[in-house]
This record gives sequence, C-alpha cells and structure tokens, in this order.
Amino acid sequence: MPRKPARHCRPARCLPLSFSPFARSMARIASNNKVAHKVQNPRFPGNNLPTSSGKRMVNHELIDKSEDSGSSDDEEFDGTVQADFEFFDPKPSDFHGVKILLQTYLDDKQWDLSGFVDVILGQPTVGTVIKIENDDDDGIYSIVTALNLGRYKDLACMADLKEFLLKACRQKDVFSKLSLFLGDQAKDVGLLVSQRVVNLHPQLLPPLYDALFDEVSWATEDEPTKELRSSFCFKFYLVISKIYKLSSWSFSFPLHTQLVRTDELKDHRLTGLVMAIDASKIPIFRQKLHSLIDQ
Repeated sequence: MPRKPARHCRPARCLPLSFSPFARSMARIASNNKVAHKVQNPRFPGNNLPTSSGKRMVNHELIDKSEDSGSSDDEEFDGTVQADFEFFDPKPSDFHGVKILLQTYLDDKQWDLSGFVDVILGQPTVGTVIKIENDDDDGIYSIVTALNLGRYKDLACMADLKEFLLKACRQKDVFSKLSLFLGDQAKDVGLLVSQRVVNLHPQLLPPLYDALFDEVSWATEDEPTKELRSSFCFKFYLVISKIYKLSSWSFSFPLHTQLVRTDELKDHRLTGLVMAIDASKIPIFRQKLHSLIDQ
C-alpha cells in the first residue's frame, strides 16, 4: 500500500451509500435534483494523478437541469460546467460547512453539534472534506472521518450521541451489544462519520473511503505517541446511516426530519439506521463499493 505524498489535499465525492436495489433506486432519485454529474471514468481519470503537493483532483462535468435556467444566453450555453473536486484535510475554517452537513446527523435532536465538529476538525490526520477547486465560497460537499469512541468518551457531544443511540435502540438483543460498544469496548470502536451532499455522483465514493481506511492504517504506524497509534487500531466501526450493508448487527429508528420525496417514494418513510461493522470486513466493503460503482 503506497504512502501518499505530504498531506495537503485529495479527491472527492458524495451520495447515500447502499448495495440493495431499493437503496440504489433511492440514491439515483435523490441525485436527480438540480445537478447531475458525469464522471469521465469510474476510477481516477488520467488527470487525477497526485501532484507534488499531495493533491489529487476529480474532474466532473456539471449539467444544470434547473427548470428556471432559461435566459438570453441559452443558445450559447449548453448547461455543462467543468468542476474539479479535491480532497482536503479538515481545518478550523471548515467549521460552518461541516456543521451544515451534519445538522441532521442525529435527526432533530438538540445536542452539542459544535463540539462534535470541533472533534472532527481537531483530528486532521484521519478525515477528509471535499471541496471544489478554487471555489470562492469554500463550500464543503462531503465529510468522512473515524473517531475513537473511547478517546472522546468524556466529551459532552459524545455523551449526547450515546444518549441518542441508546434511546433510539428498541431491540433488546441489540441494546446490550450497543451498550458494550459505547462502554467497555469503546476504545476499540471507530465512529465512522460520513455525510455528503445528496446530488454528488456516487462514482466519487470509492476513492473517498479508500483514502479514509488508508489513513486509519497509516495512523496506527505514524502517529507520534503509542496512545494515539493505538487509538486507531479499530476492531469495529459504528455507523449512523440511512441505508446499510455488511453489518454485524444493526437497528433502525424513525426519523423526524424527512427529505423531499418523489411520487415513487411517497409510500416510503426515510428511516435512520445504526450498524456495527467488524473492521476485518473493511477490505470486502471496499471491493464491493468499487464493484457497485463500476456497474
């Protein structure tokens, strides 16, 4: 596994993650909002090679499908705009963009979200935000990271998250396993946080997760102290999501915040999901993710 150059930036992508046919259908429908993305190659295109700064970019054609986009320039503008997405290490100036992405992470619960974002941005060696190259707004299109539940267990945001999950879990057999994850086993559990703008193309997903799990692996060797290196030796990952696959155990819960639904989904209710994933299954996850996107 080759080491990447000095940490500065990397490539990007987004969309809900799923392997089931129904979830794939939901993902495609959600992607047909205002902007569709055409990726030249499901893997890194020819111009996505690392630069001397450690940066990689993904070039996309953005196709404007908005109904009100008509203007006197319609005959000259074909609706296609080039955009280069980049992967960056999280930094303090990303606070507001990341907070917006995570505003429904725990549904409509009032909790210490600001403190949670501070934890994410305070761990730049493992984690990625996605931006558009040379974007004046410096907007955040995706965030992915893995946080050790034991390392941050005394923080108010983690106490809020623990309370939310235990209250949401109504399955007795799963409740005991969840309690262990949040208690005695917390030091071995990585909270895999992944949020993205729904209309970014799913073909950007594989390199983003590849980057995350590579960083976790590198952190077990490169962090300056034994304590920090050990904090990334995850045995399990805990994922709070809306769709799922490869989980050791899971439970679902009703969401009070609902996305705008199409006629096709009018009889379905978006449901939250918490799942546990054995860290040894991550290579299978990465392989299946690439296979799914390459279809």
